[in-house]
Amino acid sequence: MNAVGIDVSKGKNTISVMQPLGVVVADPFEISHTERELEKLIRFLKSLPGETKIVMESTGRYSEPIARYLHDAGMFVSVVNAILIHNYGGNTKVRKAKTDKKDAARIANWALEYWLDLREYIPEEDIRQMLKVYNRQYNQYNKLKVMLKNNLIALLDQTFPCVNKLFTAPPRKSDGHEKWVDFALRFWHCECVCGLSEKKFTERYAAWCMKAGYYFSVDKAFEIYASACGHVGLFPKNDSTKTIITNAIRQLIQVEESIRAFQVEMEKLTSLLPEYEVVRSLYGVGPVYCAQLMAEIGDIGRFDSKKALIGYAGIDAPPYQSGSINIGSRNISKRGSADLRKTLFQIMQVILQNSPENEPVYQFLDKKRSEGKPYKVYMIASANKFLRIYYARVKECLATQNS
Repeated sequence: MNAVGIDVSKGKNTISVMQPLGVVVADPFEISHTERELEKLIRFLKSLPGETKIVMESTGRYSEPIARYLHDAGMFVSVVNAILIHNYGGNTKVRKAKTDKKDAARIANWALEYWLDLREYIPEEDIRQMLKVYNRQYNQYNKLKVMLKNNLIALLDQTFPCVNKLFTAPPRKSDGHEKWVDFALRFWHCECVCGLSEKKFTERYAAWCMKAGYYFSVDKAFEIYASACGHVGLFPKNDSTKTIITNAIRQLIQVEESIRAFQVEMEKLTSLLPEYEVVRSLYGVGPVYCAQLMAEIGDIGRFDSKKALIGYAGIDAPPYQSGSINIGSRNISKRGSADLRKTLFQIMQVILQNSPENEPVYQFLDKKRSEGKPYKVYMIASANKFLRIYYARVKECLATQNS
């Protein structure tokens, strides 16, 4: 048996090949992420006598293409959580040393010890892999949107205070634009409004609504005019001020359009997956949450049980011993997907706000709340319940389709 430990990093891999009883088949060596180098490695590993298993840490964008290439070449590959390798063995030396070569040897030794428990890596379907990429980009752009929006509001407070509070319409489905942002691009200073007569502004506002595709209301025009005349901007109405405001607005609009494009593509990808209708039927799961759930969970078949899925979400409780841990200080592990935890919490908020009496998750949530449990406790417990239902229904759906 040959245990191959691969320490994956950007642009290169460090390889260590070990056999039982500490036999070193090959001293740690490096290869680059090229097809030629990988083919040389595959030929070398296939020339070794006995069974060969390759183990590497899960490092996302770095490990995934290497694992897929080796798997497609017919090699046994296992991709494991980095924390398993980190916790393996103990520090028996006074001086800690960490190098890629030592890490590769550590992975190979770990593979030998857990040889029979190694789970073979199965590449994700292209649709699921692309869906996860879209979801991660969607989350990144949403963070950027919040930052840009806060920056814009801070700037507008110096030219047109509280303009963002004049409109309550949600983002437009066609392109993701928000009415107050588009309005501020046209009327970026309060003097752009109060410098006109009420009648003249109403006419210009009506023309802008028609051109931009927004609903026009005379009462709203009067409200905007009254608000603009009641405020005084700190920045003067000149070209320099206009440049900084309009540039900030255009950056935000561009991000909003990208987010909407991601949403459309995510919805399209999820509709191609077999469990889509089942996930979509769960209470509180709209098109975006459906895509985010399916992106982060992936193929349900990679989880052996409901507990494994809950552990992946990081909402499982740590081990409890009455003699060593105070029950009041126990928290969830948070060792799973942070993006999945966020989506679950948002779904629980939807369920809590709508309070559907006949929904099992809400009934469980309400029961825990009536027992006097703290907010976070009953929300996490309900997310746990939701994932169990998700697992059971999706498993049943896929089993029915495959039968």
